[in-house]
Amino acid sequence: MAMNSKPIQSDNARVGWIRLLDRSGYPLLIARFVLGVLFIQMGWSKIDDPVAFLKLLREYEMFPTGAFVFENIIALTLPWIEVVCGVLLIVGLFVRGAGLTLLLMLTAFTIVITIRAIGMYKTGDFKSFCDVAFDCGCGGGLIGMCRKIPENFGLWLLSWIPFLSASRRFCLAGVLGNRPISVGEDACESPNVTAKSKPT
Repeated sequence: MAMNSKPIQSDNARVGWIRLLDRSGYPLLIARFVLGVLFIQMGWSKIDDPVAFLKLLREYEMFPTGAFVFENIIALTLPWIEVVCGVLLIVGLFVRGAGLTLLLMLTAFTIVITIRAIGMYKTGDFKSFCDVAFDCGCGGGLIGMCRKIPENFGLWLLSWIPFLSASRRFCLAGVLGNRPISVGEDACESPNVTAKSKPT
């Protein structure tokens, strides 16, 4: 019995440390700010020049020939989704939903960018994969793939924090719901949350 108690205590201590860090709200706050600012910037750069973004989107050749309507819809809606998710993260509303949306978008973006980069490397005259560079339509202009792919992967990992975090600190949802923002509450979701009644 004594031999089995040590691993259990070790696991409990590890889980307890992770929960304590999460409940502090600071990992979530940092992730919200970084992701929010970046996606607002990236989305707004596309909104500012939708024609240029549409041209870059067509270079990926993801859609069948003649699917202009679908391409236009993606070019018009995707930047606004990025901006809305960024704003929601910064203010602390529907954080889990925004985190999930960014996870899905980053997964798709990274796969598409990687496939195009590999195709360019195979058909082009490059000494190494790191020489492959193009404007991926992310709002940053010409960028090397040995930088862009790790950046996307880092943002993908960071997006798991708002999606999985159980912290509620520093979230506007708690203020709008007339609930005190305290350590250990549920993730920032809908502002229409009523306070739980206290037992008598």
